[in-house]
Amino acid sequence: LQEKTLVLVKPDAVQRRLVGNVIQRFERRGFKLVAMKLLQADQGLLDKHYQQLRQKPFYPELLAYMTSGPLVAMVWEGYNVVKSTRAMVGDTNSATAAAGTIRGDFSMHVSRNVVHASDSVETAQREIGFWFQRNELVVWE
Repeated sequence: LQEKTLVLVKPDAVQRRLVGNVIQRFERRGFKLVAMKLLQADQGLLDKHYQQLRQKPFYPELLAYMTSGPLVAMVWEGYNVVKSTRAMVGDTNSATAAAGTIRGDFSMHVSRNVVHASDSVETAQREIGFWFQRNELVVWE
């Protein structure tokens, strides 16, 4: 079963020149890149993306961080890609993220955790729709 998942390389990781590192891990794993763009996210987009966090006390800081610079949005496709990506990304909290995971290797703080990855197939479909138009997803072999 081919799934798609959304991966965001967050502003701190773009500033730290980690985009290539993140892409390389997905390519080496054998997943297929079907969409990618560099953009400056605005509050409207982030409000949709982080709908479930909008009432949290840390939301204003999250918004400030996610709009602090450009980010890279990507869609990866592959067998079991959602679960595999979550494993590759590692724990949200960098202190408990295992070495060898993206966050374990690159994250310095829970609020600067390098990447976002969809947590379920349903969430991935919804999130991909926030960040990409259908015609931006490239079908290729």
